[in-house]
Amino acid sequence: MRLPTDPDPTPQINIVPMIDVIFAILTFFIMSTLFLTRSQGLPVNLPGAVTAETQAQTQWVVTIDSQGRLFLDRQPILLDELDALVRSQLQAEQSPVVVINADAAVTHGIVVTVMDRLRMIPGIKMAIATQTP
Repeated sequence: MRLPTDPDPTPQINIVPMIDVIFAILTFFIMSTLFLTRSQGLPVNLPGAVTAETQAQTQWVVTIDSQGRLFLDRQPILLDELDALVRSQLQAEQSPVVVINADAAVTHGIVVTVMDRLRMIPGIKMAIATQTP
């Protein structure tokens, strides 16, 4: 029992839990910013190239996965639809770069067919995505 003559304990602020919370929030923000990279294509196994360069223009990504399926900016499309979709987007953009993001296991014929279809569209620049070794 506390007697009225006992002095009140001095109030204290314990900042250790507050520091723990701040470090937890800081860790969350650091980890979440690591996943903010811009990835437009689907995950494929790209071939390596020593002379690879980065393109700084408007880019559309045509992905060909290992099964030969075709995607335009992550949306599945058919080869016959590629020409019409790129032409419809071309009207809004000026001289875009179409990046062909083909898996290393895809046959050369499929990549050449896609490049041939894109080459028929005037004003299109093409690039092939690679990994630096």
